Amino acid sequence: MRSDVGLVLEGGGMRGLYTCGVLDGLLAQQMMFPYVIGVSAGACNAVSYIAKQKGRNFIVNTAYVNDWRYMSLRNLLREKSYFGMHFIFDEIPNQHVSFDYQAFEAADCRFIVGTTDCQTGMPVYFEKEDFKQGFDILKASSSLPMIAPMVDVQGKMLLDGGVSDPIPLEKSIRDGNQKHVVVLTRDAAYRKKPQAFRNLIKAKYRHYPKLVDAMMQRHERYNQTLALIERMSAEGTVYVIRPEELVKVDRLEKDVEKLKALYQQGENDFNRHLTALKDFIK
Repeated sequence: MRSDVGLVLEGGGMRGLYTCGVLDGLLAQQMMFPYVIGVSAGACNAVSYIAKQKGRNFIVNTAYVNDWRYMSLRNLLREKSYFGMHFIFDEIPNQHVSFDYQAFEAADCRFIVGTTDCQTGMPVYFEKEDFKQGFDILKASSSLPMIAPMVDVQGKMLLDGGVSDPIPLEKSIRDGNQKHVVVLTRDAAYRKKPQAFRNLIKAKYRHYPKLVDAMMQRHERYNQTLALIERMSAEGTVYVIRPEELVKVDRLEKDVEKLKALYQQGENDFNRHLTALKDFIK
């Protein structure tokens, strides 16, 4: 694979099972990218890909999705987070579905995770080398506003990377990549709508006005990036893998059969793209 191609992964919560299927397809073909960037669920799925642990993401996201410790209102009351951050990022990788930290650290690739700075409303990016103290960066990138607390990383109060940079293609461009493979979790017709619950958000984050601004403008940034993706795809510098059918999985989905089907959809779509993708990244 050429050295100037980036793999760009958006988030989407449990819709990330589609990305899991695509990444496992890449692993089955031993296709490892020299540069990987993701936000939220995209970043979480990327670490198992980088560690070459095929199937791990699928197990984590289906075997535990109905465990209250994974996501539940009980977590929200106990930890102020709908997703059980300690269970997902500490207990699961260390006790239940082992994560290969050594393989991850040794991987010959650049890995970028996007988060959102609550004070500035701007993206803050972390590299693979910043993971020395566990998965706090992934916790930050996955902490959804309104249903998760801010995470302190290196003195910055951070939230979901999808707020400020939902599809981090422009970061991949700035980092010097000439080609980009973008994995999306929505079909081609999807466009993001303006933020709901605007007054509630403004009240909750009244001390973080720039974060509020970022949340209110998120749909604009998302749709502008989709337009950029379309232009660059026509130019031959972006290759898009996205669901070919309407995704009927919610970001907080708990229906295991739906999640399994979405994973399979990702794997199937990847296989349909395989020949053209190999030509693109030569």
